[in-house]
Amino acid sequence: MGTRFISWISRSEKRSTKPKWIAFRSSRGFICFVVTIAVFTDVFLYGMIVPVTPTALQQKVGLSSDHEQKWTSILLALYAAALLAVSPVSGYLADRMQTRRWPLLTGLVALAASTSLLCVGNTLGLWIAGRIFQGASAAVVWTVGLALLVDTVGKESLGQFLGYTSMGLSLGAMTGPLLGGVIYQSGGYYAVFATAFAVIGVDIVLRLALIEKRHAAPWLESEKVSREEQVTHYSQETKSVATEADRTAIAEKPVPAVLRLLASPRLLSSLWSYFIIALLLASFDAVLPLYVQDTFGWEQTGQGLIFIPMSIPQLINPAIGAFIDRYPGSRRYLGAGSFVCSVPVYVLLRLVTHNSMQQKILLCALLTLLGVCIAVLIPVIILEINEIVEEEEKKSPESFGKGGAVAQAYGMSNAAFAAGSLAGPFFAGYIRTSAGWGTMAWTLGLLSGVTGLPVVLTVGGWIGTKSTGPAVEERVEA
Repeated sequence: MGTRFISWISRSEKRSTKPKWIAFRSSRGFICFVVTIAVFTDVFLYGMIVPVTPTALQQKVGLSSDHEQKWTSILLALYAAALLAVSPVSGYLADRMQTRRWPLLTGLVALAASTSLLCVGNTLGLWIAGRIFQGASAAVVWTVGLALLVDTVGKESLGQFLGYTSMGLSLGAMTGPLLGGVIYQSGGYYAVFATAFAVIGVDIVLRLALIEKRHAAPWLESEKVSREEQVTHYSQETKSVATEADRTAIAEKPVPAVLRLLASPRLLSSLWSYFIIALLLASFDAVLPLYVQDTFGWEQTGQGLIFIPMSIPQLINPAIGAFIDRYPGSRRYLGAGSFVCSVPVYVLLRLVTHNSMQQKILLCALLTLLGVCIAVLIPVIILEINEIVEEEEKKSPESFGKGGAVAQAYGMSNAAFAAGSLAGPFFAGYIRTSAGWGTMAWTLGLLSGVTGLPVVLTVGGWIGTKSTGPAVEERVEA
């Protein structure tokens, strides 16, 4: 059944007539824009529901105020759990299907389903199902979307384009809760979801318009197609060319792609780094709103605005990605330096203790510095994962098949991020409750500093050794 479905998906991508505006719809700029909007939509809708949830649980579901915090936390955990469970599966299926467009559309269906369930949700069961579908949608968007960018964008520009995607994430995280609160106060509960469905409608049009480069190849100029086919992720020649050592290995039973990737210390280091980044971010999601409420007396609007200092630095992601593209060897030092430099910033958070203008300015300044460190780290880790996959594919092409394993690798990274998002609120919340804000701050700093060690040792290849680099160095721009 599964094989027939995959075959049907593959046949559906083969058109008998030339699509309109095919060059634009398959260009790397448009594909990057679609992926960025997909990420923005997913994060925007996730954040938009946050200020609505406590009131909805009380007024629509009928929970008492004593249970609001408990179920708000449970619903957040369910989102992370769905992200953790679905990410590896979506990566595996995307690589098997050899198409990215259909999984992206499937993720959009899950997002629309989750929004519908939350809109009509008057029972806990509907809210639980809605959050699970939302987590599944996020898993597909991040896994398949990043894999699609890798397929489309040349290695020399991958960091910059991933930076634009990270900008979409930051803008969604920043504007979602703010607009959700404003629209809820001015237009009511259903006005929030009307806005959500409008955003989904735009996303539907863009994802349907997208055409993958390899599916556009039959209608593009023959000489251009010939050059592109030599450098795309799905190139048959790149996959089939092997050294004598490779041919010997092919005679043996190939090791599954996931196991081969997990045997790489570099990938394990990257997954651990991604886990820690998610844990640090999720810790603030859980603790910071309550802390500014207790310390400064801020209500919902202030609790949402306090995340802006951490979000604004994400706008430099394209510049960071472009710098890494130009100087690939800088990844090791940028990654390790960001983890280590954030340690004193976390420790200094313990100085924020009372309600004054100076304390508010200090908190915003420290959060901005932490945002800068996170903005540097994310492109470093994402690009490192892509390079690891390319090097492993070069060593053992028979283990990865025609579709490669880039989606599976990003599926594992999403799973690591989801695990960190799941652990962060419990980790930081428990420490702050039992030992206080100051102890929580230096504990997060300790985790960040310790993570800098595997990063400096493994990113770009073991320190002191020269990385072999990806199998194909040159890529052709669309």
